[in-house]
Amino acid sequence: MRRLVSALLLSAFLLVGGLASPAAAHPMSTSAVLLDIRDDRVEGEVQLPVDRLAIAVDRDLTPAGVLGEDRSFLKSYTARHISAVGEDGTPWTVGLGTGSVRTIDGTAHLVYPLTIRPPDGRVTDFRLRYDVIVEELLTHKVIATVRYDFDRGILKTDDAETLGVLDWDTKSLRVPADEGSWLKGFVTTAGLGIEHVGEGADHLLFLLMLLIPAPLVATAGRWRTGATGATGVAGVAGGTSARRSLVRVVHVVSAFALGHSLTLALAASGVIHVPSRPVETLIAFSIAVSAVHAIRPLVARGEVLIAAGFGLVHGLAFASLIGDLGLDRGSLVTTLLGFNLGIELTQLLVVALIMPSLIVLSRTTVYPAFRIAVAVIGLVFSVSWMLERAALTAGDPFEGAQTWLVGHPLLVAGAVATLAAAARLRCGVPWTVAGK
Repeated sequence: MRRLVSALLLSAFLLVGGLASPAAAHPMSTSAVLLDIRDDRVEGEVQLPVDRLAIAVDRDLTPAGVLGEDRSFLKSYTARHISAVGEDGTPWTVGLGTGSVRTIDGTAHLVYPLTIRPPDGRVTDFRLRYDVIVEELLTHKVIATVRYDFDRGILKTDDAETLGVLDWDTKSLRVPADEGSWLKGFVTTAGLGIEHVGEGADHLLFLLMLLIPAPLVATAGRWRTGATGATGVAGVAGGTSARRSLVRVVHVVSAFALGHSLTLALAASGVIHVPSRPVETLIAFSIAVSAVHAIRPLVARGEVLIAAGFGLVHGLAFASLIGDLGLDRGSLVTTLLGFNLGIELTQLLVVALIMPSLIVLSRTTVYPAFRIAVAVIGLVFSVSWMLERAALTAGDPFEGAQTWLVGHPLLVAGAVATLAAAARLRCGVPWTVAGK
């Protein structure tokens, strides 16, 4: 049993750590490239968060310094990492204007006007190559958007399409000269939603904390396996049926989806606005609340209430990324639908990978220790994030382990599944559980 408990604690650490990422779980700033396609040139701007830029160039940068002593160096650095080539391989001329500092979503950004000119004076399809900041920061993202429909140099409509995401793995994008389709933008933003949640440990950890008690019932202020009139081997009561557990999971996921969808739509459309730092701190707090609830129920069916309530906060964080896309109302509906689809698909994937193992484990005597171990680790992580995001600490001490674990989600899920099978066999509980 001692070996089983040791394996239990190791798997709990892997489970929580495997869903965490080194980028403080949820990046507080991204870069953006905004392009306006004209007949003879491409205009736009590059938005670089000063804090991320400082890490990439290994300098202590300030909003004042980037326009002072560091101005020439930063403009040269940025220009070296942006290029464009036509489909025939011919280089296009790329020019940067005078930089300025602008506050975007509460974060200081260095902004450069951008002009790209084809050699023959006629804009056709071309490939944008861009690795500013992402050449050094593995977790940084660059959102690229494009606008079309110019007439005599005047933008006739104010709709922006999501072109794609540049990062460590993808450092170039094809830019079509003609207006794209809503379907392409929809698919792109759906992929962005998948990446955003899949690499956002805070959102995933919050969901995990809510899933842990799903196979259980709250009785007299404690989590218990719901008795159904049969008692299994080793004193384990025949648990709540798998069907009932799955229904509770559906309720949790639906409540979270409803909450974040509401504030995502309101914030992305400009109805409400909350600075990113307090939102990120509240997200960390939501994980702490859900972790405490997983240890001991705060209220009956509290995970559904917590999912709905704090889902509102998570929606504000999702909206901050939508805001970085530079989109306007014309393409907002398509973007919201695509982004939400990506979020929900990722959540369903997490449920499919983890929930079967949790249900099996809940039928064994080791589940209380497993549940508490995972919840405590989640609580520790959330407190660390709260301190960091409230600017009370300089960083996350758990970043090193998270960096390795985040790249192995299938290994983590496999470890938990193996633990579930070993615990089941060790406790001698039959695979057919009474009460199903």
